[in-house]
Amino acid sequence: MFAALDVKSGTVIGDCMPRHRAQEFLKFLRQIDKAVPTRRDVHLVLDNYATHKTPQVKAWLEKHSRIKLHFTPTSASWLNLVERFFAEITSRRIRRGSYSSVDDLEAAIYDYLAHHNEKPKPFKWTKTAEDILTRERRALDKLDETR
Repeated sequence: MFAALDVKSGTVIGDCMPRHRAQEFLKFLRQIDKAVPTRRDVHLVLDNYATHKTPQVKAWLEKHSRIKLHFTPTSASWLNLVERFFAEITSRRIRRGSYSSVDDLEAAIYDYLAHHNEKPKPFKWTKTAEDILTRERRALDKLDETR
């Protein structure tokens, strides 16, 4: 699944695709480009998946300069609020369902997106950066103790 989250409004643009290759990613970028008013720049936070960096994607981005990609560091998907949305859709809809086919699963995902977007709420960090870094330091210290 591809998803783009408007952090200000909380609305989500999402699409299920059978594969996660450059051509599917380009299709999704075109979908975002059409959905977002042209007067706005678009900043996408992505993981470091190679699909996001192919020559075809780079060429498309050169022609669409308002769309800017920002990559999270390896093992830092928690920085990406879309990952938080994926966790929410998994816990609130997917994990509770029973699906006899991929089409049924995709229908459930699209249904969740539609209901979510009827009354979207912005995702907000509930911890300060210092709180997060303190917990990370504590975890790394514990890891070092076990070595």
